[in-house]
Amino acid sequence: MKKLLIPFMLLAVLVISACGNKESNADSEKETREEQKVSEMITYESENGPIEVPANPQRVVALANAGSVMALDVNIVGVDSWSKANKRYESYITDAEEVSDENLEKIIELEPDLIIAASTNNNLDKLAEIAPTVTYTYGNVDYLTQHIEIGKLLNKEEEAKAWVEDFKKRAAQAGEDIKAKIGEDATVSVFERYDKQLYVFGDNWGRGTEILYQEMKLAMPEKVKEMALKEGYYALSTEVIPEYSGDYIILSSDGVDNSFKETETYKNIPAVKNERVFEVDASEFYFNDPITLDFQLEFFTESFLNSK
Repeated sequence: MKKLLIPFMLLAVLVISACGNKESNADSEKETREEQKVSEMITYESENGPIEVPANPQRVVALANAGSVMALDVNIVGVDSWSKANKRYESYITDAEEVSDENLEKIIELEPDLIIAASTNNNLDKLAEIAPTVTYTYGNVDYLTQHIEIGKLLNKEEEAKAWVEDFKKRAAQAGEDIKAKIGEDATVSVFERYDKQLYVFGDNWGRGTEILYQEMKLAMPEKVKEMALKEGYYALSTEVIPEYSGDYIILSSDGVDNSFKETETYKNIPAVKNERVFEVDASEFYFNDPITLDFQLEFFTESFLNSK
């Protein structure tokens, strides 16, 4: 019997070994496929011409448009200071380093496979030596097309288009609900106090302006149209705030100096007296990417529908 057991034991060992080899080979093939996927390149038609970029970027340095990169679930290893300070982005860039276009050595250490920058950034030629660098000019395309462009760059165009389509539907419906509440002709102003200067905004400079004016079709005061619509923003003094104030006010602030709120001029604005001022943290409202826009849409819907 012992002699008979030996062949069976050898056969079992051979079967187990063969299975192990198959599993090992399968794992190896999977790793190879993943490596090929990571190293594969595609051609992206940037505003400066075609550029070869990773089809599946793993380590992105975002000096601009970071919110769109986050929304498309792509890993960011380095990010600009404005994005790093945004509480809405915290969970997406916990491990990302704060960098700038002057931190070339730090960016090199991060070993990025793609860099996204603004056309106004410094050292673009040197950044391009570190990794494929794609730049965007703010305002070259509208804010939703910009997100789709980031989707194209990251090989996630369909995901970007799907979000845009859904967002436009949600924002349009919210606009109808809000106008039913506050009236078709009610006007809205967007002010921001930043670095001790007060600004009023047009319809394409972040701060929720795209949602309010472009998607919800809410009305803008005539004075704002006259002074802020073309450039996107307009600096003004406390004394003239009433001229630019709508029936409702969105007021964002960096929290440094809000002393203007204690002036009689401000306190006597109808929107202030009627408690129709909605205050926000400026750092959370600067941008117009999907993460910020979803937050703004929720904030506006709740604020207007629960207003007096």
